Amino acid sequence: MFYQTIDILGTVAFAISGVLVAMEKRLDLFGVLIIAFVTAIGGGTLRDLLIGNTPVVWMRDLTYVLTIAITVVFGVIFVNQLKYFRKSLFLFDTIGIGLYTMLGIEKGLQAELSPIMCIALGTMTASFGGVLRDILCNEIPVIFRKEIYATACILGGASYFLFTKLPIESNYAYIAAISVVIVLRLLAVRFGIRLPNIYRTES
Repeated sequence: MFYQTIDILGTVAFAISGVLVAMEKRLDLFGVLIIAFVTAIGGGTLRDLLIGNTPVVWMRDLTYVLTIAITVVFGVIFVNQLKYFRKSLFLFDTIGIGLYTMLGIEKGLQAELSPIMCIALGTMTASFGGVLRDILCNEIPVIFRKEIYATACILGGASYFLFTKLPIESNYAYIAAISVVIVLRLLAVRFGIRLPNIYRTES
């Protein structure tokens, strides 16, 4: 129940971020639904395909499809209210990557993968939906730019395995690792922390 709740929350967060991007691009209702759907399930679909968990989870459980549909309706109706939140797209995207990073790691652990592979799986789960969203909306994906995005997922995922070594319940370690991803991403944007630019500027 705990993990399913986290999964649904992550689905809602990413679906809303997809709605906001699609609305900014002035897509029609079908376009908004597709972008929200791809954003919410893109990473999880890649994850399930990689570990051989097929049919993928959203095809076996319509809860995810219904959640996305309801979220799209909510997002379209209350889009103006959502825009009152400062950088609401960034906020929902950040929450989404925190939740999905740990969901990917949990799936990796269930598949008996090594911690490194679990972290990689978590990072892909968190990032790939946003990559598809940005590509379909004709944007350079955030993960390919200098912003701290996948790095936050990697560090947060690594922190989970450190937290599990402490004398605390696994659920607390899980929530703490999600918080690490979210906080790192927030701090990176707040203070302008970026990865080094490999391109030299012309003099």
